[in-house]
Amino acid sequence: MATGSSNGNVLMLEAAPDPSRPWSAASNAEIIDALPYIDDDYGNPAVKAEVDRLVEEEMRRSSKKPADFLKDLPPLPKFDFKNYPVFAKEYERVRAGKPPGVIDYSRYQLDIPAANKANDEAAWKHAVQRAQCLLQNQVIRLENLELMSKYGPDVWVQHNKRLESMLSSLQKLAREQNEKIEKVNRERKYHQQNTAYELNALSTEWRELCQKNIEIQAACAKLEMDIDEQKKEALEK
Repeated sequence: MATGSSNGNVLMLEAAPDPSRPWSAASNAEIIDALPYIDDDYGNPAVKAEVDRLVEEEMRRSSKKPADFLKDLPPLPKFDFKNYPVFAKEYERVRAGKPPGVIDYSRYQLDIPAANKANDEAAWKHAVQRAQCLLQNQVIRLENLELMSKYGPDVWVQHNKRLESMLSSLQKLAREQNEKIEKVNRERKYHQQNTAYELNALSTEWRELCQKNIEIQAACAKLEMDIDEQKKEALEK
């Protein structure tokens, strides 16, 4: 949507209402017909002080609470973790503000049976099985480290290439969007500056007409006074 003068020059560009976002429709908001490229009042400290005073006064008079400004927005989506119990448990923990659970490292410790079980064969078998598990775990870790040393650099190179490609795409998109924004701003500046001459001429004409109206009103008032005086003189005679 665009608003403009009678000669068709665009003064302000406004996006069309999005049907999926009824709360942002133009009918629910005021249209600000600002002309920042030709209005010089924005840099005037006196004007800024007056605007701040009006805003504070409106805030004092308003009956709205901070929460009321969000009531027209759609409700937040509800998260359903019924198929992901681990996520559900972690989500509830974060909502409750509880600290994360501490990792249990006891399973990685190799302890011999207690002194009172020094002659317990079952206890020693359990300790031996645990030692074998920890040994196998260390073997697997060494294998993973060897695989990482052999193939890790190439994997990271490929990963970095993908990241660079994503970065280039995002930078290109950002440049295109900035160019569009710059184009809109250039058009707004061009149309506003071209229309400024017409607005200034109309403003000057309006002031002149107001001055003429004041002069005419003063002349009419003087004529009325003269007529009243003449009527009085005629009655006295």
